[in-house]
Amino acid sequence: MTTLSERISQSAFDGSRLRVVLLLDLYDDAQNRFLEVYEHLREQVSSVPGHISDELCQSIENPSQWLITSEWESAPRFLAWVNSEAHVASVQPLHGCVRDTRSLRFSVMREAGKDSAAPVTSAPRRGDGVVRHALTFTVKPGSEPEVAELLASYASPQARVDESTRLRRTSLFMHGNRVVRAVEVEGDLLAALRHVSRQPEVRALEEAINPYLEMDRDLGDPASARMFFTRAALPAVHHVAEGRSESADLGRHALFYPAKDGCGMALARLLARQDEAAVDDPTSPLKSSTVFQRDDVVVRLLDVRGPLDARPALALGVEGGHKAAVLARLLDSAKDGVPTTDQEISRFLARSEMRLITDRRQPARA
Repeated sequence: MTTLSERISQSAFDGSRLRVVLLLDLYDDAQNRFLEVYEHLREQVSSVPGHISDELCQSIENPSQWLITSEWESAPRFLAWVNSEAHVASVQPLHGCVRDTRSLRFSVMREAGKDSAAPVTSAPRRGDGVVRHALTFTVKPGSEPEVAELLASYASPQARVDESTRLRRTSLFMHGNRVVRAVEVEGDLLAALRHVSRQPEVRALEEAINPYLEMDRDLGDPASARMFFTRAALPAVHHVAEGRSESADLGRHALFYPAKDGCGMALARLLARQDEAAVDDPTSPLKSSTVFQRDDVVVRLLDVRGPLDARPALALGVEGGHKAAVLARLLDSAKDGVPTTDQEISRFLARSEMRLITDRRQPARA
């Protein structure tokens, strides 16, 4: 059995409070306008469920650098807000004030002071130095073959970003007209994404895909491009893996789970709980799982030894107890009832599996 100290794990579902740190670099003439926008944004955020407090600071060394910290009851509460259309609209006025931003998110582990509450998380999780993120968008129905060919044939960008950051792996999947691009980065995710977006081969691919997109974008317009990629972001809310080195004989798969309205976070949590237990089981073929979720779109990325359907209930995320019934209640696509037999679960699994378009990886650094 994999011990907790060996397991690689990150999660938005550990129950701890969340501290969000937003670093901002403002344009020199935008200070007063920024303060007006911030006051309006602060009023909006104060009424969001789960928000506890926020604080605005200005650097004493470089007045163009600002810091916003906020505290939330839990990561799911924050993610529900930051991934919402209301948040996208509320931060738009900031774009004309801010030259650069960086967002950091931390679970609160310990506090000092006589009034501090006891820690919610008793033990730190072990990471592997890799940040996981995904983008998702839809293309016009009927254009799927052309889009798949473009995605499969583009030239890979240079993996090395700088001394501390490199692109480690990119996996592209399609399910119907939905595209999901999952990336793994060693180092700074934002630096890697910016590096990739500037590469000629990637820019050419994005321009070639433009005519097929359901959501219009103009990559020559920074505001249009920013809005597209903000809405396309599909954050990783849970990752768990064996602590051993990555094995070349593992197959990579992705499953698409369209949740009912408002049920995306609950569905992601259900899948995360099963995968925590599965990775700890030495007989399980599941060696790594990443759950991505935004609103009612949930994607589960799996690294599995052997055929995906060897244990279909485990692969689908419903092994044990009454999880199939719970999954059916949360899924928008489960109109044909609850899968109960192995045959029904296998059919459900086949419908959920995404088509792998390309999976490109670089060897880990020594």
